[in-house]
Amino acid sequence: MDITAVNALPCEDFVNIFGNVIEKCPIIAAAVWSKRPFDSLAALETAMSEFIDSLSESGKEGILRCHPDLAGRDLQTGTLTQESREEQAGAGMDSLETAEASRMARLNEEYKGRFGFPFVICARMNDKANILLQLSARCQNERAVERARGIEEVKKICRLRLQSLVLTNKL
Repeated sequence: MDITAVNALPCEDFVNIFGNVIEKCPIIAAAVWSKRPFDSLAALETAMSEFIDSLSESGKEGILRCHPDLAGRDLQTGTLTQESREEQAGAGMDSLETAEASRMARLNEEYKGRFGFPFVICARMNDKANILLQLSARCQNERAVERARGIEEVKKICRLRLQSLVLTNKL
């Protein structure tokens, strides 16, 4: 759909379509709907980012807590959102070797134990080797640094998900 069609959507339809561009946070789509009309996809993306930026630090951590562990229980049990399942599969998270899976699980637990929220990285912009490398390295960061980094990754995920839903005039 193009941006004109996006702007014409009733709130309920807008939330149904865009409610997971920020993982499991349909309330963000509901809040951003009131900012219509959007001039472009970039304006819609900016509205999403500005909403996130306006949140308190605990609100931002709440967004991070809505994300699943990479290659975690939700992937194994098939309970990931469709978007997360496709993104994780594209990065190879569904085909880890036994040693990689063990390392991923250990690092995910270390990360969550240190920061209180799961590791977030834009899987569509990374492969499994880089994800493991980043997870290991980011376990060493300070909480505020990691919260900010996680939110930047959320915004990357949002941008790519929006791009898959909204047509632009670029050819």
